[in-house]
Amino acid sequence: MNNPEYDKPMPPLNRDSKPFWDSMKEHNMRLQRCAECGKIRHYPRPVCDNCLSMEYDWVRATGKGKVHSWTISHHAFLPGFIADLPMTLVTVDLDEGVRICAQMRDCEPERLSVDLPVELGYEDATSDLTLPVFRPV
Repeated sequence: MNNPEYDKPMPPLNRDSKPFWDSMKEHNMRLQRCAECGKIRHYPRPVCDNCLSMEYDWVRATGKGKVHSWTISHHAFLPGFIADLPMTLVTVDLDEGVRICAQMRDCEPERLSVDLPVELGYEDATSDLTLPVFRPV
């Protein structure tokens, strides 16, 4: 996934992560689920950290969750992020029991709080890359 017009880091695509990014491109987030014990996991990886099974399938995420924590970045460590500043990054506890980090949209910093209900949104960064974002419910 390399795009000269997109000046931000691109996620690595491999056997484990490609189905996740493909689901994002379809605006239909799917998460890995262990085929042995049923544990949902994110980030995608080859081995279940609960039972060590290497068998998995993919399940659709509800897109619902609650803010676990957040930070507001006022400094761009890479030039591609300068236009996004200040950038609010949230760690969200999804209803499926995993955490995911993404940018927060449509939320004033004063409104942010632990356990704030949020829902998943999709932003098409390029024709090949769709990023998760969250918005307050």
